[in-house]
Amino acid sequence: MHMVQVRSFSAFRLAAFLLIFSMTAAAQFGFPKRSNKGEAAPPGASDQPMLIQNKLLSQINLTKTTADRSDIITAGDVLVLQKDGLMMCSTASVYAYSNTYDNGVLTANQKNRAKDAALSGTKSAIMGHFGLGGGSPTDAVSNACASRKFVAGEKFWVTGIVAQKDGILVNTFSDPYPDSSGNEVRYYGEVKFAFPKGPVPQVDDFVKTVSEVINLQQAEGQGDQGNQGNQGDQGNQGDQGNQGDQGGQPAPAASEGQAPPPDIAPPAPPTDTPPPTIALGQTKDEVTAAFGQPTRIAKLGVKEIFYYKDMKVTFTNGKVSNVE
Repeated sequence: MHMVQVRSFSAFRLAAFLLIFSMTAAAQFGFPKRSNKGEAAPPGASDQPMLIQNKLLSQINLTKTTADRSDIITAGDVLVLQKDGLMMCSTASVYAYSNTYDNGVLTANQKNRAKDAALSGTKSAIMGHFGLGGGSPTDAVSNACASRKFVAGEKFWVTGIVAQKDGILVNTFSDPYPDSSGNEVRYYGEVKFAFPKGPVPQVDDFVKTVSEVINLQQAEGQGDQGNQGNQGDQGNQGDQGNQGDQGGQPAPAASEGQAPPPDIAPPAPPTDTPPPTIALGQTKDEVTAAFGQPTRIAKLGVKEIFYYKDMKVTFTNGKVSNVE
């Protein structure tokens, strides 16, 4: 009797495991849709999503992270966000934050977050019921991830590009950012680029749609490559000059071929200034300031005479009293 109970309990555990596995598979990949004849649509019915995926993978080098997403193993290309509002969860979260880009609008998908939380809660409840650990669905739904909103201009990595029947899924991964406690936290998320209704777009057209949200960062120094090429040409020109020396021909003088220096402009003509004047009562300092020092000086008591080339100035008690 005891052996039967043990076997029955083990069967329940196996059933619970299979249920959890099927729920997870359905959530991640979806159940196959039926065609009009009632048969599952064959895989690869349209190769266009795969062509878009391969085109994107040829343009973007993916980044490889550790299994726990705590660090980067192999760094790929750095992408620059072109739209505001990309949400990512901390890497401690079980599920990435889902975003959708459709009709030119980037939207954080709250329904996917609720579905993920509900699935996680159901799994925890089943496992807890059968003694496999786990909490309640309410706890799982209430435990929202620590998230961060990224805006246009911020940079991140891409860890995966997956073609799906209704769009392209791009997995994102960030550099560490300090949280409110000062701890460095990395974030990750996903962006679903939804196909419009009707036929799947052409490859190049949809790649342009993806570039409306994420774009490769331009490598530093690309703008200087042209100048570097010119510098290389200049170096080759110098080598050619050296070859001329080896041939026994004297190298041309450095000044040859150069434009002559421009002529120095003559100084501007002096502005018209009024001639110096002299008046009775001026002091000796005022006279010398206007006419300069005299050629000779004669002192006669209280009188003093300054002789200039064409003028004689008499001072009485230090002031001009006569001019001849």
